[in-house]
Amino acid sequence: MFGIGELTLLLLVIVAVLAVKRLPDLMRSAGKAARILKSEKRALKEEDGRAAEAGGQPPSPRVIRGETAERDTP
Repeated sequence: MFGIGELTLLLLVIVAVLAVKRLPDLMRSAGKAARILKSEKRALKEEDGRAAEAGGQPPSPRVIRGETAERDTP
């Protein structure tokens, strides 16, 4: 019958054939995600730059809604 090497090679060929159909879509979505991340990073830098120019003070910390935890004070 088949050994482990032959089964592994057969599995790799099957995965490669099936992945070829979806590869362009995967690359397209990865490119879109990278562009979105770049634009968000650029927007954050511009926002921080404008806040620093306007007030001369560092921007205030952002508030992110979520769980709150009490700090242990010594």
